Amino acid sequence: MVAPPAPGDQIAGLGFALLLIDPDLRVVEANPAAEDLLGIGSARLIGQTLLSLLTIVNPRIVEQVRSPDVRIVARGVDMQVGERAMRCNLTVSTLPSHPGWRVVTLSDSSQGERFEAQERRGTLRGPAVLAHEIKNPLAAIKGAAQLLTRKVGAGEAPLTALIADESDRIAGLIDRMQRLGRERAEPVGPLNLHQAIHRAYSSVRLASDGPIAWREEFDPSLPPVLANEGALVQVLVNLMANARDAARDSVAPQVTIQTRFVSGLVMNVIRLGRPVKLPIEIRVSDNGTGIDPSVADNIFEPFVSSKPNGQGLGLSLVQKLVRDMDGRISHERDEAAGLTHFRVHLPVARSGEGA
Repeated sequence: MVAPPAPGDQIAGLGFALLLIDPDLRVVEANPAAEDLLGIGSARLIGQTLLSLLTIVNPRIVEQVRSPDVRIVARGVDMQVGERAMRCNLTVSTLPSHPGWRVVTLSDSSQGERFEAQERRGTLRGPAVLAHEIKNPLAAIKGAAQLLTRKVGAGEAPLTALIADESDRIAGLIDRMQRLGRERAEPVGPLNLHQAIHRAYSSVRLASDGPIAWREEFDPSLPPVLANEGALVQVLVNLMANARDAARDSVAPQVTIQTRFVSGLVMNVIRLGRPVKLPIEIRVSDNGTGIDPSVADNIFEPFVSSKPNGQGLGLSLVQKLVRDMDGRISHERDEAAGLTHFRVHLPVARSGEGA
């Protein structure tokens, strides 16, 4: 009989971060998943205090962490890890045999995104079918309006034109709904990230007016990403256009596109039998007033928008396209700097990897 793995090997194989902390909140042990999540090697983790590694936003949770006898189970805890804002699931377990010693586990709240995305696609199937059924009579309405235009007088022509224009607008809305309901992801392959960014930038600039300053902060050494070019360009066009619109009313409107390599990001989806690391980051930032706090937590949901006349489908489509590429997208507001950041994280393309 084969001997079972030793406890240390079992802990090393966990897919979530695990830290052992002593009564002074110092890290004594850390598993490989903790190194990945926090972006810090175990040699640097050990000896640091938990609250120096994690800046937890909720003061009540901070108070509980400081208490040596309190067990914690919390989901969606906002925290800062270095320069990176994260939302994590947190547990703190006490060890009765060793008073004051505790085991801390952390996992990125987005780790279940793939499963949620599959569920969400299922819920969007119904609206997609309904959209298909609506488009046929809508086309007939537009056709009838065009026929009426030839028979009515000049005074009524604006009314028939209005019917045709509104039919086109509704048809465009339905097209976007149908794209959200598609189940099959576009094939992915190795892609030069900066070429995709320049394609999107050229498209947005052609449709832009006004004195907006565009800044690029690129890391030219980044390896190819695993993505679909058309989907990634669409994602970037939407994010850049949103940033441009958000910054437009600022005194000195500015949009910044940044690329960089960040360690430690793991999305717990299974691709080819292993978790997917997402070290390539694209950040689109603007100096506008930011997203309305009342909708900020749901900004990626269909029909949620912070724009006065927004339809709320652009960011839903962006999130779907990013998820289809095994990536993730998030947003945050830096009030001190007056900036809103949207971050897209993507996997690196390995040799021979593709659709």
